[in-house]
Amino acid sequence: MLFDDSYQTVAGPAEGFFKDKGSKFLAYAFAIANESEAKTHLADLRELHPKAVHHCYAYRLGADRMSYRMSDDGEPSGTAGRPILNTLYSRNVTNVLVVVVRYFGGTLLGVPGLINAYKTATELALDASEIVSRHYFSIYKLSFEYPQMNDVMRIVKEMELPVREQSFEMQCEMEVEVRSTLVERFVARSEKVEGLAVELAG
Repeated sequence: MLFDDSYQTVAGPAEGFFKDKGSKFLAYAFAIANESEAKTHLADLRELHPKAVHHCYAYRLGADRMSYRMSDDGEPSGTAGRPILNTLYSRNVTNVLVVVVRYFGGTLLGVPGLINAYKTATELALDASEIVSRHYFSIYKLSFEYPQMNDVMRIVKEMELPVREQSFEMQCEMEVEVRSTLVERFVARSEKVEGLAVELAG
């Protein structure tokens, strides 16, 4: 197989807590599918911790190393967002957002201290997370007449495609998830069913 379509991510929200010289670092890990979900979690945490001095974060989306965002949120450059992101890389998890909320304890930690604090808090949140395997997939919309139902259902069953929604009127419609590694085979098989229209949804 040329391309592995599975990836590791966190199952659900998890938290980590690290303290150094009176400063508290509360780390929150979330599974996210896109940037807007990341923004929602960030906004929620800002409401939850209005008195915190920093809300530093990093998130990573997809398989490559190019889809990420990070923020030091006022900490010295490279001391917060980058250590959080590097921890996501070293743990090999993606579609994950980690936000570390800092309450200042009155003593400056210095650059090495900050890097260590943000890295450790992130590691603790990931340690508390259940790490799960997921697959990259595309959603396809199938349209066909009632007589094609058996042929279509055979493809869905044999390829074990999760069905998102379906309606069987005179004109039948279905939305299915197709794993990235199966797309070519799925399209080739669909083309053999006369009268079946397949389009990429979303």
